[in-house]
Amino acid sequence: MTVFVVSLFLPNTINFELPSSTSTTFPNRGRRTRPAAPKHAAARIETEQKPSLFAQKDITPPQTPIADIDHEEFFAQNENPELRQVFPKLNNIAPSDPHSPAWGSGRLFIQPPSRASSPPPADILKHNKTAEKAAALGRAGVRQPQSGRSVSHDRVFAHADWTVVPADQGNGGLRNAVQAAVRGGKLNDKIWVGTLGMPTDALEDTQQKQDIEDRLATEYDSLTVFCKDSDFDGHYTHYCKQILWPVFHYQIPDNPKNKAYEDHSWVYYVKVNQAFADKIVKNWKRGDVIWIHDYHLLLVPQMVRKKLPDAKIGFFLHVAFPSSEVFRCLAVRKELLEGMLGANLIGFQIHEYARHFLQTCSRLLCVEATNEGVQLEDRFVDVISLAIGIDPVALDMNRTDPDVAEWMKTMQERYRGKKLIVGRDKLDHVRGVRQKLLAYELFLNKNPQWRDKVVMIQVATSTTEQSELDATVSDIVMRVNSSWANLAYQPLVYLKQDISYAQYLALLTVADALMIASQREGMNLTCHEYLFCQDGKLEGHNKFGSLILSEFTGSASVFGGNELSVNPWDYRQCADAIKTALEMGDEEKIDRWKKLYTAVMHHTAEHWFSAFLQRLDMAYDEQHKRDTTSVPRLSLNALGHMYQDSKRRLFMLDYEGTLASWGSPNNIILTSPQRTIDVLNDLLADEKNIVYVMSGRQPEELDRLFKRVPNLGLIAENGCFIKEFGYSKWKEMPDPEKMRAWQESVEGTMRYYQERTPGSWIEKRHCSLIFHYKDADDFESASRQAGDCASHINDACEKQRVRAIPVDGAVTVEPIDWSKGTAAMKIFEGLKKNMPPNLDYTSPIDFLMVVGDGRDDEVIFRWANELDRDGTVGAVTTVSLGSRNTEAGCTLTQGVTGVLSVLQKLAAFA
Repeated sequence: MTVFVVSLFLPNTINFELPSSTSTTFPNRGRRTRPAAPKHAAARIETEQKPSLFAQKDITPPQTPIADIDHEEFFAQNENPELRQVFPKLNNIAPSDPHSPAWGSGRLFIQPPSRASSPPPADILKHNKTAEKAAALGRAGVRQPQSGRSVSHDRVFAHADWTVVPADQGNGGLRNAVQAAVRGGKLNDKIWVGTLGMPTDALEDTQQKQDIEDRLATEYDSLTVFCKDSDFDGHYTHYCKQILWPVFHYQIPDNPKNKAYEDHSWVYYVKVNQAFADKIVKNWKRGDVIWIHDYHLLLVPQMVRKKLPDAKIGFFLHVAFPSSEVFRCLAVRKELLEGMLGANLIGFQIHEYARHFLQTCSRLLCVEATNEGVQLEDRFVDVISLAIGIDPVALDMNRTDPDVAEWMKTMQERYRGKKLIVGRDKLDHVRGVRQKLLAYELFLNKNPQWRDKVVMIQVATSTTEQSELDATVSDIVMRVNSSWANLAYQPLVYLKQDISYAQYLALLTVADALMIASQREGMNLTCHEYLFCQDGKLEGHNKFGSLILSEFTGSASVFGGNELSVNPWDYRQCADAIKTALEMGDEEKIDRWKKLYTAVMHHTAEHWFSAFLQRLDMAYDEQHKRDTTSVPRLSLNALGHMYQDSKRRLFMLDYEGTLASWGSPNNIILTSPQRTIDVLNDLLADEKNIVYVMSGRQPEELDRLFKRVPNLGLIAENGCFIKEFGYSKWKEMPDPEKMRAWQESVEGTMRYYQERTPGSWIEKRHCSLIFHYKDADDFESASRQAGDCASHINDACEKQRVRAIPVDGAVTVEPIDWSKGTAAMKIFEGLKKNMPPNLDYTSPIDFLMVVGDGRDDEVIFRWANELDRDGTVGAVTTVSLGSRNTEAGCTLTQGVTGVLSVLQKLAAFA
């Protein structure tokens, strides 16, 4: 079995060695090279060329510099500025995460500049010849002003030497998880699927391009997805980063500047997703596992499912998932949800994101969403929450690098006598850098005793964010330092640059506190790495620092409140948290750290990887068993033998769609077909048989339907009412007062949506309410209203123990605590109490047959199958008539006619 790990970026990319004839044009003689990552751990940062600070080791650095430029030199990287001038768009995809040692190396790759225009042209939606004409001009070698270089000049890359190197960009947490799983023996055969993270148009269709693909496939277990530069730019830079990323992090597109209004980049998003799907389908073999990652590839699961219906597909979203109110702002919301639902298992970092997804599916797609997943027409999709973590083994190996110890020593000398608060974030609106710095400014204003004693070091990594935020943050930094800095002290160190991995680990180790103020974040692994580095094991370090963490990060959900939780919009609370962190006693710090460390070591990358694949196997096997194409047909011969060998039999038969065809509740004539009546009477003629008919109808309706069938047991309103076999009175299971209480509030909500949905109507029953919209004037609009109605009721009435369930053309609101399953258990317990004393077996029955066709019958199938598994009943048969995914043990494809024929033949056996 091969596991396809599908992410936008491969863990490796290509670095080109340009011909000597172009060395003056493309200077790169001062660059560093990085060895390939060892297979047993994450790659370690090469440290042969130290920052200039270490060139003269006999000089002691000043304790507290007063200018930002001094700090920039302190953390300086070996970067070739001339290379940037020649290639202004070189390596134009910023590193995503610092959770792997490939991050922050300062290495500039020599790669072709992109030929894509930015932003992508909206002409693609007009289906005209503009794009084709531009492409033709490009092939002819005409200069393209958007890239600033001629195409013919770029062709030098098509014939240049190249090497495979670890990539900077991509999901570092995912890579560490894969490495940990391989090292731990949990993953033996894998294939990465992704792009190189670089422009590839300049390579054209050369042999070199094929050689790169072959080399990555044979030596690095990677399938390379090649996309046109324009497609990738429209997909990643525009749709992912300017539309999906903000919306998924609660940045609602409510202003004219927002790019969500320019949705032509959606076309490119689809094209890149299709390229991934095609690559997977081409290389998939039966038994392989496909695991797709993150918001860049939301459409891939469904695209693959269309071509490979039996494939085992998992999807994991590494970022947050917003509430339905935010997600519905996307113009292509249904397409994105349906794309994700192509998977067998969908994973989220925390329960909150999974709940938002389920509510959004219910609201926008009008499907039934339970706590376990989403029920589609023909299959079930499992949904789980499973927090990713760090790789402690690799992290421990990397922090033994001598450079880490050297940087620790240097930082401790430089900031001797000062408390260090550290922050490392991307500079965007989501990460809350502005809010953090404002809170720190307030802290210094309110606590003058801490001036000269505390320094905040804020690292702001590369980003494509607009310059407005950069200017705002710079103003705050200048204001703070101008207010309290002096010749020997600078309270705020702001580094708008990446630092090396060794510096990063050293900074986490010497810090007295880490502060994270993200407004939304799927899972912040920086705080996990910080807690690990604070274990006091490194020589010269023995502190258990505090963690100040935004309550809006996924990590806050796994730490159990042992962190200092803050609302990043509450500057006063954040300022007080800084004071608490700095003044906390050693005993409390150690106690908090131990609990946080335990959580970090439980939610590791290896655990996350193996746990997800185990759940995917379970979900796939269960769904495959429940697939109607996998469930065997009912065998009448076997059923007949069990029937004849039994002494006391119980039949539980659904009515609508099973014993009789569905009719319109508006105008149905409440009389059962004569054949149904005759079959039931034939069964009841045998004194060994007990027969119950189940229905969603009200008790008085069932009385009229079956008045010609004496001694028939009845279950009304899906388990809320029971008329026991041989009795004439009904028993109401729920409390009538509670029923009336919730019905009043729910009916008011339904009336609101009914008034806005012409052609809809409300059906009121004793224990349920149904909002019918199948005959609405505008069905599409009615479906949206129904989804909103269901979502509203589920949010508002959860404590009243009722739920709204979207069904075909209707929304049913019913009690959670009462179902056909609870009614069946009640009946079974009653039979046990009234067992005839002369029976020679312990169970009240030895033959049980359950037949149904709908969603509400699944619960009774489950109950009956459990009785079969534990041996309570000798012979159990569960039969489904529907085409949906089912827990029934067998199917019957002839519908109502088939059911009546089977029952008639059983009655004849007597």
